[in-house]
Order: sequence, then structure tokens, then C-alpha cells
Amino acid sequence: MMRSLYSAVSGLRVHQTKMDVIGNNIANVNTTGYKSSTVSFCDVFNQTLQGGTGASDSGLGGSNPMQIGLGVSVSSIDVQMTPGASQRTDNSLDLQISNDGFFIVTDGAGQKFTRAGSFRLDSAGSLVNASGYKVCGWPVNTDTGEIIKGTVRPLSIMGPTTYSVAPNKTTSLEFSGNINLADGDPTGNGIPMTMNFYDSIGNKYTAQMTTTFDTTSGTWQIPNFDYIKDSKGNDVEFGGVAVAGSVLATPIELEFDSDGNIMGTSSFNIDFSSVTPFDGINSEVGQAGVLTLDFENMTQYSSTTSVMSDNDGNEPGNFSSFSVGGDGIITAKYSNGDTKVLGQVVLAKFKNPTGLLKAGDNLFETSPNSGPFDGIGVDPSTTGGLESGVLEMSNVDLSREFTEMITTQRGFQANSKIITTSDEMLQELTNLKR
Repeated sequence: MMRSLYSAVSGLRVHQTKMDVIGNNIANVNTTGYKSSTVSFCDVFNQTLQGGTGASDSGLGGSNPMQIGLGVSVSSIDVQMTPGASQRTDNSLDLQISNDGFFIVTDGAGQKFTRAGSFRLDSAGSLVNASGYKVCGWPVNTDTGEIIKGTVRPLSIMGPTTYSVAPNKTTSLEFSGNINLADGDPTGNGIPMTMNFYDSIGNKYTAQMTTTFDTTSGTWQIPNFDYIKDSKGNDVEFGGVAVAGSVLATPIELEFDSDGNIMGTSSFNIDFSSVTPFDGINSEVGQAGVLTLDFENMTQYSSTTSVMSDNDGNEPGNFSSFSVGGDGIITAKYSNGDTKVLGQVVLAKFKNPTGLLKAGDNLFETSPNSGPFDGIGVDPSTTGGLESGVLEMSNVDLSREFTEMITTQRGFQANSKIITTSDEMLQELTNLKR
């Protein structure tokens, strides 16, 4: 009888443990990246009253062993690593892992792991989670712009090397469009071609050339620049002389075939090296160097004349925003249209993720049964990628938790009934002395 009392007490204990787990799951139903837990029971030591026997030659059959169990215990509390639902936030710093893996964070003393991708920037420009742990990933080679795939490090988004980008001096200009023979009469105004270019310190200049058709040679000719002006509208000078008259000593000649396609030489170099740096009445002083003018995409059809130009230079740029791609690469955007790779968020993978230890703050730590972290991580694109502007919610299933709560409550009640019934039986036994 005392045996039944202690068995029932063990039943109360394990059902209370299970209710604690259920309560914690429900409490975290809206916790970002939370992983629910489940409880499994097992019976404990059984007292053998009689061992089993086998069949004998005398004709008697065998008998089964007789055992009385001594209660129940918790065999495991397992973390369920199934993905949670997605919540759209439209915040570029909120990241969701599409498949397996964990974000890697550090407090400087060690690395921890999380599925909660709610990140932000701190005052030092580092990418951190809500608890201030720095997000780790692969840094970038600032000289080549390539990701350094090695040991993970804390990622820095804002810093002296990211606030701005240097200008790009124009080295080539590409003209495209169409010039109509009827518009190239040398006795008229000809066809103007306008272009922009940048010098070595990012100053922008506007230049214009006029092309006319030479009936003797059958070519379009550009003898010189009409003007070259700075961003203030002043004529660009060198030594007090307008630069426009100091270049194109050899005229540019463009020739087209009978189908209106360019033939012969289509690329020409304009050398500003003898008149740089620009100076004069304007304050914009910089090296322009050699410009390559490319006319390969020009045509001579009977359609409307239309000429456009594009150049490979730009002005200096200031940091405007950044984004995180599905591969975890963080890219900064600048006011001049330039982009720069700042690093890559990488993931940690484990042989047995359910073996990780919960460490609070939505964090996990390694355990002997999870396997170690190799310190390098994996590219997110190899595991399904990341989603920006989305967070992974808790994977708690309320319908399942409420069902488990009912069965746990009934189990607790049944075990408590064993105790009260055993108590009544003991009471009857003590009354026998009367």
C-alpha cells in the first residue's frame, strides 16, 4: 500500500514537471525565434515478485514473471527545432533563416547561437541583437571588396571606411543613338553631342561637340569641343586659356556603311594630360586625364536624330542605406549610386541541433551532444538563404499545448486520487484495532 503512495507521488511530480514545460511554452507563444519543448515519461525500477519460468518436460507450461512498478520519471525534455511562422516587419535588419542553421552572436567571452534575427546597429556601428550581443560573420577585404571566408568575426556596418566612397574619374564615354544625314549639313548648325565627365576629385564637367557631315570624304567630323564648363557654368581654363580650344588637334571622323552601321575606327582618345589640372576662374581643380570616346553603338538611319552619352565616372558619395541579401551579404548604398560590400552574415550548423542548451535571451549554447561549432560557419545560400524584413516567430502550437494541458491535468488528478484512496485504505487498516 505504501508502494502505491510513492508511485502516485512520482506521478504527481512528473505531471507537475510537464505542466511547467507547457506553461513555459504558452508563455513564449509570441517570443521571436522561440523553440517549444516536449516531455516524455518512462517507468522506473520494477520489483519482481516472481520470475518467469519456461515450459517443462513434465507437461507443465511456462509462467510469466510477476512485477510491480515503482512509479514514473521524466525520460527527456526535448526542444522542437521545427521552424516557426513568418512575421513581416519591413525592417531591413530583421532576418529570418529559411531552413536550418543559427545566427552566430558573441559577447566577447564566447559565441552563442540564435534563431531570432531581430538585429540593430549600436553606437559603434556594429550589428547587434536585442541583448547587445554582436552578430558574427565573414569580413570583407577593403582593398578588393571580396568576402574573407574564414573564422567568423563581429560585423561592423558603420565606420570610417563606410561613411563615404571616393569619386571615380571618368576614363570612357559611350555614345549611342542615331544621326540623320539631313541634320548634318556643314552649312547648317550640325548635330550637337553633349557629355558629362568627372575629374579625379569628383568635380563634374559638361562638354559639347558638334559633328557635321563632310560630303567629300563621306565622313562625320568633329573638329573640336564647342565648350567645356564646370558645375557652376564657368568655362574650364588652363593658364587663362579655355580648355575647349586646346584639345582635339586631330579631328574625330566617323564613317558608316550603306546599311547605316558604323565602320572603321569607332573609338578615340581625348588627352587632357597637357592641360590638367584644370584651373582658372573656377575653384574646381582636378586631373581629367585621357578620355576614351566610344561611338560603336551609333547608327546613321533615316529616323530622327537622337544622341545620348554615358560615362563610367561619378562624384563622391555619402552613405545612404544598406541591405542584406538572401546570401547574407550586407551591401551599402551611397548617394552617387555606388555600392560597397560590408560583410556577410553566416550561419552555424550542428549535427544535432536539438542537443543545444537554452541559455536565455533566445540564445543557445553548445553541449557535448549537439556537437561543437567549427568557428567558420556556412554560407546562408547553401541552406536555403535568408529573408530580410521578416522574423521567425515562436513554433508553439497552442492547440497542441492546450490538449497536453488537459491530459496532464487529468493525469495529475488520477495520481492524486491514488493517494487519497490509499490514505482511506490505511485508515481502514488502522481501524482494525478497534
